[in-house]
Amino acid sequence: MLERWFALARAGTTARRELVAGVTTFVTMSYIVAVNPAILHAAGIPIGPSMVATALTAAFGSLIMGLWANRPFAIAPYMGENAFVAYTVVGVLGYRWQTALGAVFFAGLLFTLLTIARIRQWMIEALPADLSHSFAAGIGLFLTFVGLNEAGIVAIGVPGAPVRVGNLGTLPVQIAIVGFILISLLALRQVPGAILIGILATAALAFAMGIAPMPPRWVSLPPSPMPIVMKLELGNALSVGFFGVLMSIFVMALVDTMGSLIGVSARAGFLDENGSLPGIERPMLADALATTFAALVGTTTSGVFVESAAGVQAGGRTGLTAVVVAILFLLALFFEPIVAAIPREAYAPALVVVGATMMAPVAKIQFDDYTELIPAFATIALMSFTYNIGVGITSGLVLYPMFKVAAGRAREVRPGLWILCALSILFYAFYPYK
Repeated sequence: MLERWFALARAGTTARRELVAGVTTFVTMSYIVAVNPAILHAAGIPIGPSMVATALTAAFGSLIMGLWANRPFAIAPYMGENAFVAYTVVGVLGYRWQTALGAVFFAGLLFTLLTIARIRQWMIEALPADLSHSFAAGIGLFLTFVGLNEAGIVAIGVPGAPVRVGNLGTLPVQIAIVGFILISLLALRQVPGAILIGILATAALAFAMGIAPMPPRWVSLPPSPMPIVMKLELGNALSVGFFGVLMSIFVMALVDTMGSLIGVSARAGFLDENGSLPGIERPMLADALATTFAALVGTTTSGVFVESAAGVQAGGRTGLTAVVVAILFLLALFFEPIVAAIPREAYAPALVVVGATMMAPVAKIQFDDYTELIPAFATIALMSFTYNIGVGITSGLVLYPMFKVAAGRAREVRPGLWILCALSILFYAFYPYK
């Protein structure tokens, strides 16, 4: 026990701070318990069992992250990949969700093998520092856009003007604005747990104003996950016609995890002077095992959630934060009505504030070197403008070696980056644009 306390002290944190950070991270990402099943329902996966699979995957991955990797990163099913499976693989291409889960399983298995063989971290360690900084800033803008849209401050526009200002005269938007100001002021005053306090206070205001309905009940037994457990189809996932989908899932998961892990690590101050994360193989193995587990229990690709930045902002620095998240996801199985009742007006402002804090690495980008600036800028811009973290990351991975070669500086490109460039090109070659 004393060793654990000394470890916390060395990390510059306390058990109380880690607890607050874990709760903060969980609250900002708890929407996944309700949103992931809703999206996958479009693919034919029943909502009740999907909710259980989502919570179990998040608990499994976060627990490994906390106990094995000792990092304050939470793991859960990715939003981009679930939409890709539901709306593209199943909805447009017509494949069964069982086949898609087979591809997710193979991606997780391959990630595990590549991590153990240290090939995956070798590729990630080949990332130049400026691209790593752009991942953090790009994810910050992505989170900001998600938060503004969820809050209703920014709305979908019309052709020629894709986005526009929302209706600021409506009560839900006004409550979200109040939440943003409250969280910002609490952070300004350096109040411990500012984000969590702001989320809960905003949620209470939404309940009191009748904007969000109170949950019909507080506790419920979780539904059985058996209708989707071990239902993946492995044979069909290896068919020639499915290769494009398999490649897309693999590359999307690789770059999404890479971007999220490096981006949140940059915010936590874990990166070294070269922009690399020491001991990166452990957190990567955690997300690889989580993806494999996810497919077995009936959900999609999982990995480090960018909302982990909220817990980092709250002071989380050790694996205790991730363990707290894991425990809360297990409890969420029984308190799903409460978790699902947190309105978007409450958590959306937190995403905007966290996004703002993640913009700091932009200052470290070499603006006077176009071989560094243009790939970094493309990464940051395309993450938000395409609403796809994977597209943003892969654009930088393709442009960086291209610009270095054009400038006669090919020696600055590490061998692992060429592999990432090739995989990124395959991502665009096989991505289903329908």
